[in-house]
Amino acid sequence: MWTADDIPDLSGSTALVTGASSGIGLATALHLARRGAEVIMTARDRARGRVALERVRAAAPEGRAEIRGLDLADLASVRAFTDDLDRPIDLLVNNAGVAMIPRRTTADGFEAQFGVNHLGHFALTGSLLPRLLAGQGARVVTVSSGAHAMGRIDFDDLGLENGYRRFGAYCRSKLANLLFALELQRLAGGKLLSLAVHPGPTATSIMRPGVFTRPVTAFMRLALKAPEKGALPSLYAATHPGVAGGTYVGPGPRALTPSPRALDEDLARRLWIVSEELTGVRFAALTSRP
Repeated sequence: MWTADDIPDLSGSTALVTGASSGIGLATALHLARRGAEVIMTARDRARGRVALERVRAAAPEGRAEIRGLDLADLASVRAFTDDLDRPIDLLVNNAGVAMIPRRTTADGFEAQFGVNHLGHFALTGSLLPRLLAGQGARVVTVSSGAHAMGRIDFDDLGLENGYRRFGAYCRSKLANLLFALELQRLAGGKLLSLAVHPGPTATSIMRPGVFTRPVTAFMRLALKAPEKGALPSLYAATHPGVAGGTYVGPGPRALTPSPRALDEDLARRLWIVSEELTGVRFAALTSRP
C-alpha cells in the first residue's frame, strides 16, 4: 500500500498547489514540503492562506513554503499571479475548486463551477506553460472526481441559463477537468506529464451547511475519510516515478478507467478550443491550432 512516506526526495523542485488553504490542497502542500520541495501555496482568502502556511511550516520546519493570493474566478487575477512568478515550475497541482453552490457567475461572466474548476485552471496551466517546460519532466496534476461520469457538456448552454442543478454543474466541471488533463497529455507528448485524480469521498469544506443539511453534513464528516487520505492520489500522481502521463489515479492509490465520455477525443478537442476562446489563453508551445 503506497503512502505519503513513499514520496521520493523532492529537493531542488518547485511545486505549486492551488486551493492550499484547507482540505486536500493543504495536505498535498504539507507532504510535498516535508519531502523537500519548495511549495507555492495559493488561496483566494489570504488570511486563511496564512493560517495554512503556518501549519505547513510547523509540520515541515525544514521545508520551504510560501502563500500567494489567487482567485480562479477572475482571469485578471490569474494573469497577475502568473506574471509575478519568476521561476520554473516542476509540479502544478490543479486542486482548488467550488462544489454544488447556488448558481453564480465569475468575474468574467462564466458559470462559477465551470469557470473556477475548469476555465480558471485551464488559464493558469496555459499561462504557466513556459515555466513548466523550462525544466525536465514537469507534471500537471488535475483533481477531477468520479462524479465526472455523470457530467454532460452542452456547448449551446455553457452558462446553464436554461436550467441549473448544483450537482449537475459540479459533474460537468469535473468532466471538463478530466477531458482537459487527457487532452493536455495528448498535446504535450513527451514535453511534460499530465495526470488526473479522483480523491474519493473526503471530508473537506464541500461538506458544509448550505450544500447539505446540517445532520447530513455531520454524518458525512464522520463517514468520509480525512483530507490526508484524500490527498494520496494527488501525491502519487505528482511524485511516483513510474506513473505514466494520461493516468487517472484514484483511491488506493491505483489507476482508474475514465468514463467513455471522458475518453472522447472529439469532445476534448472541442472543449479545448472553446476554453481557449473563452479565456484568451493558448498553449502555443504545444499546439499550432489557429
